Amino acid sequence: MIIIEQKTFDQERALYGSHQITLRNCAFDGPADGESACKESSDVTAQNCFFNLRYPFWHDRGLRIQDSEMTEKCRAALWYSDHIEITGTKLHGIKALRECSDVVIRGCDIQSPEFGWSVKNIRMEHSAASSEYFMMRSENLEFEQVDFKGKYSFQYIKNAVFDHCTFDTKDAFWHGENVTVRNSVIKGEYLGWYSQGLTLENCRIIGTQPLCYCKDLKLKNCEMVDTDLCFEKSEVDARITTPVISIKNPKSGTIYVPSVGEIIRDEADAEGRILIGGSEDPTEE
Repeated sequence: MIIIEQKTFDQERALYGSHQITLRNCAFDGPADGESACKESSDVTAQNCFFNLRYPFWHDRGLRIQDSEMTEKCRAALWYSDHIEITGTKLHGIKALRECSDVVIRGCDIQSPEFGWSVKNIRMEHSAASSEYFMMRSENLEFEQVDFKGKYSFQYIKNAVFDHCTFDTKDAFWHGENVTVRNSVIKGEYLGWYSQGLTLENCRIIGTQPLCYCKDLKLKNCEMVDTDLCFEKSEVDARITTPVISIKNPKSGTIYVPSVGEIIRDEADAEGRILIGGSEDPTEE
């Protein structure tokens, strides 16, 4: 293992093709404005490093990034790489993770539009993220205690579990497949449209027109707050613990709800049952 400490690199491909190196208190910055510092490398550890140049980690295998900072100028920081662990790090450049696999992120601050596209096998925990089109088309996600703010998150994802998360987001989980969200708060508009196999357990759902055009949708012991025009054209089985403003044209399944302000049925194929009142002796609308 080669240890490099207290160095500054600004040239093009400064450490191209490096293997088994540890970078400590190094900076990738300077007037030469070089790109792709550690491209085509393997077994690289970066500790307390500063990244202010583009594309530092492309086509790499075996990355450990600890207590470091990637600035807004550090665009597209990690692409086409695998076996990555990032802890205690600021990822503030656009498109910070793409076409990567086998990724663990812990205790990080992410401010990165278009973060995490087409990633496979990612675990994220105890982190905060702000993004647009966050994690689009990614597969095999495990998120725990993640706070997210942004738009158009988790579109087209497959095989995901989210636990104890808070999402303030518009258009989340569109076209998602086999997604489970537990013990979480989801605030936003148009949640989960066109999803297949979306399950929400012990969640608090806030916002207009959620969960429309869904297939195999399940809600278990969920609260719905300020939700109207819910479940339009959805195949749904739901147990809701709070009143709902309005339910519109559920396609099939059964919805248990303590009360509902308005039920809209203006399409012949809206055959979903709505049972109102206590779970032991509900009344069908």
